[in-house]
Amino acid sequence: MKAIISSLLIILLIFSCKEQPEHQVEEATIDVSEVEHNSNPLEGAWELVGYYNYMDNKIKDSFRTSEGYRQVKMYTDSKVMWSKYIPSDSSEWFGYGSYTVNGSELVEILEYGSEMMSKIIEEKKEFKHELVINGNTFSQIEIDDDGNRIYAENYRRIE
Repeated sequence: MKAIISSLLIILLIFSCKEQPEHQVEEATIDVSEVEHNSNPLEGAWELVGYYNYMDNKIKDSFRTSEGYRQVKMYTDSKVMWSKYIPSDSSEWFGYGSYTVNGSELVEILEYGSEMMSKIIEEKKEFKHELVINGNTFSQIEIDDDGNRIYAENYRRIE
């Protein structure tokens, strides 16, 4: 009888030791998912789907991109790259640089780009926009010197 009780205690001890590490792994998994949930909402690939024009800070009109036109932006944790394809234009359009998000402000600082974009970058490297993120869509809104909205590029997440 003493041998059976000793065996049961040893088995119980073995199983109780195994449960503790599994519990710790579950806690680590929960921590990782919480970190992923709080990650950068812009990180990923986005495609331009349309525009808004503003008058008196209200949307005056909106339109979708034309047939065959494509513009894609890709954001990593701190870098941005975009490319644009216009079927009727043989020019190449792309840019690469870094970006920051401060509240509702998106600031992109381009380092280099296509030949056409490089000419623009020579005169202006920093592009500031109002940023509105709503799940799998975002708008970057051009603001004039008086703080008024001019137009917005509207994107949807593709990855």
